[in-house]
This record gives sequence, C-alpha cells and structure tokens, in this order.
Amino acid sequence: MTWEETIQYIRTQPQYAELVEKAYFNADLPLNVERFRQSEEFVETLNLLKHYQPNAKTILDIGSGNGISAVALALQGYKVTTVEPDASETIGAGAIRKLKVHYQLENLEIFEAFAEEIKFPACHFDIVYARQCMHHAYDLEKFIAEGSRVLKPKGLFITIRDHVIFNQQDKDWFLESHPLQKYYGGENAFTAQEYKNAMQKAGLAIKKELKFYDSVINYFPKERENVENKIDKETTIRLTSLKNKIGFFATIPFLQTIYFEYLDKKYGKIIDEKGVAGRMYSYICLKK
Repeated sequence: MTWEETIQYIRTQPQYAELVEKAYFNADLPLNVERFRQSEEFVETLNLLKHYQPNAKTILDIGSGNGISAVALALQGYKVTTVEPDASETIGAGAIRKLKVHYQLENLEIFEAFAEEIKFPACHFDIVYARQCMHHAYDLEKFIAEGSRVLKPKGLFITIRDHVIFNQQDKDWFLESHPLQKYYGGENAFTAQEYKNAMQKAGLAIKKELKFYDSVINYFPKERENVENKIDKETTIRLTSLKNKIGFFATIPFLQTIYFEYLDKKYGKIIDEKGVAGRMYSYICLKK
C-alpha cells in the first residue's frame, strides 16, 4: 500500500479508530486542524517558538503531511511556507491546498518537494520547523543541512516528535511494534547521536534535546497531568517506604537520592522511555 492508501484503509477499520483520532488522520481536515490547535503538544510548541524566536515572522514547515501544523502556524499569524513530497488530497499537499482555501489563508505557500531538495534561497526563514518527519529522511545529513542552509543566522531549527532508537535490536522492536508498518513499510528511526551529529555538522548549536518524558510534546497524546500524577504518586510511595526504614533521616535529600537510585536499578525508573518502542525526541537548535 501507499501511505495514502494506508490512511484511507485504517479510516474504515474500527480497531484503528483511536489511532485515526489521536494522529489527526480524520477525513474531516478542518477538524484535524482544530483539534491539533487545542492540543497540549501545539500549545507547548508555540511557547518554545515564542521563547527562542519571539520576533519571528517566517516559518518553513517541512513535511507537513495533511497540513495540520502548517495551517495551525499560519492561523497564528506566521507567514508559512510548507514543503510536502506527497501530492495526495488525503494526507499530502493536496490536503493542505484544501485547507488553505477553507481557511482563506494568504500567508501560506505550498510546495511539493523532499526536505533534501527544497532549493529555497539561503538565509531566508526565521524558523525551520519539522514535525514527525526527520526520521523519514532518505539522507539525514542532507535533510538537516538544507534546513540549516535556508535558515537565517541565529534562526531557530526545531524538530518535533522524531523516533529515536538505541541500537538495531531496538529499531527492529520499533518497526515490529508500529501499527502501520506492515501496510506501507515506510517507518524509520535514527539514534539520538546520529541526529545530533548531523545537526552539528550543519552548523546548528543544539540548545535542548527533549527526551520522551521531558515534554508533553513528545509523549502526547498522554496527558501531562496523568504523567505528572504518576510520578507524584510513585515518589510518595518511595518516600513513605524510606521513612518506614530510617525514620526522620528520610527527609535528607542525599539519602533520598541514593535510595531512589537503588530502586531505579532494582525495579526500573518510575517512568522509563526504554519501555516505549520508538520513543520520540524533539530538538531545539539555533543556527550559528
């Protein structure tokens, strides 16, 4: 199956209803946009854009898929240029064009191209934004180098929700676990070091590496409140256990740290990304 055929198929299958909803694959394109705009992921992403590039006006959105991010950013007032290699009206540039008409967006331009071949002028954009697409690069170094080339000096290069693997065995597990890989075979992932090496080679200074549980951007659609509540609950249980063992001394931070490290090694961390197949990371970089 092609990617478009895969999405059309899973829309008809009840077992994929939650995936279609959570991944914004619904046939109702404006509904996808509105749900994305209200998501914790997008709200937090906007906070990062405003923090690292408060005066930005132009954004290059790479690999926009069905257009939820490009349209959401344009509705925030940014002048958005989007590049998407898939031409389809289901999940590609055709869908973005439909949304541009629906929302009457004059500040959105759409091009069909791979990220490695964008060919825009150098030093052209304030922000280069790539959501869930860098791990699909057919040439990771070229993908990032092109993004860096078209970015203005001190501009923001931000990648959102890219799959990270630790080794080949971990990658095999991710590919076997991915619910759609068996249909279209297009999933991929790189190690964190491969991403970072390519960024540094492209002249980007990495300001933050957000690992899976570092931000709701990555672990969404899990809700921030649920993750924080789990951490708080398990932390309280651990502290109570320590207090039962050593009494007043359980209030000493140093002893708490030692005890928590012991429990992590014996039973595993309270939240551990190693248990998440193809866990997602995000990167915040500035062009040197």
